[in-house]
Amino acid sequence: MRKTFKSALCIAALLCTSLAHSAEIELKLAHSWPKGFPIFGTSVDEYASLVEELSDGRIAIKVDSRNKHKAAFGIFDFVKSGQYDIGQSASYYYGGKDPDTLFFTTMPFGMTALEQYAWFHQGGGLELANEVYAKHGIEVMTGGNTTMQMGGWFSKEIGSVADLEGLKMRIPGFGGKVMAGVGAVPTNIPAGELFQALERGTIDALEWVGPSLDLRMGFHKVAPYYYTGWHEPSTELMYFFNKKTMDSLPTWARSVLLNAAKLTGFNMTVQSQHESSVNWGLITTEYPNIEVRDFPADVIEALRESNNALLKVEAARSEMASRIIKSQADYLDTTRAWTLIGDQAYLNNIGK
Repeated sequence: MRKTFKSALCIAALLCTSLAHSAEIELKLAHSWPKGFPIFGTSVDEYASLVEELSDGRIAIKVDSRNKHKAAFGIFDFVKSGQYDIGQSASYYYGGKDPDTLFFTTMPFGMTALEQYAWFHQGGGLELANEVYAKHGIEVMTGGNTTMQMGGWFSKEIGSVADLEGLKMRIPGFGGKVMAGVGAVPTNIPAGELFQALERGTIDALEWVGPSLDLRMGFHKVAPYYYTGWHEPSTELMYFFNKKTMDSLPTWARSVLLNAAKLTGFNMTVQSQHESSVNWGLITTEYPNIEVRDFPADVIEALRESNNALLKVEAARSEMASRIIKSQADYLDTTRAWTLIGDQAYLNNIGK
């Protein structure tokens, strides 16, 4: 009898422990990257852990990488349909679903990461993004920035605008549209297929991120020319939330999910800056065969003209596009004036 009583107590204790640690809310999240992909993918795992910690175990998130769901560019549809409650990806991948989504990752010749964060969180940018995504039953939150991206890896040196004619390049978003305007042939390829495409000559050039991730990908082994940036000065990833799911949650749970995304985004941005700094040091000391180049002035001018023409077309396309473009342009005028007298003047003054 005593043994039976003790066994019953042990079972009860185990049940209580299990109940105490079981989550009240279980959610599924899909992201665009391979499992364990540095910075981008690992930040999502950190997000899930942070949500569990901040909710004291009351929210559990199951994370599926591209390895599981097999659709790197399927995050928009996954979240819209409710197949997944949350997604993490880059907004500009979904211009084919809604062209207004292109504006919320980065813009050529646009804001730096800090300037863009200020626009999102103080200048009305996040409200505009949520207005666009609400049409699709999705709510969004900033999720981490790569900071300044490089202009890409090229198999051959770019000496003039003529060298861009017919150039096959992996470059998504507005940057791809701008390159098309000067005669290049843009395409989009998932991260796991980039090296092979460049090595086999399926593409002539690609942009990925910058030193933070590019060296790991090995692009320098097959394309020696590494150009400085113009097209993605502040590439922001985003968390996508199914609106029906969010509306069904208590206020505290919504707050945890959204604020954990914002904090994870901060952490990812800091990590991007750190990794690019460290890896840039490796490029300059351990990889002397990498030819770092600036695009010629006439190329930059042609790209800027293409960008300006595209913005006019986009502004005429829809009232929403016009509002977003105006909001970004107005905020850039305001914030850049301070950046120039603040950061740039500081760098000019100290000389290094």
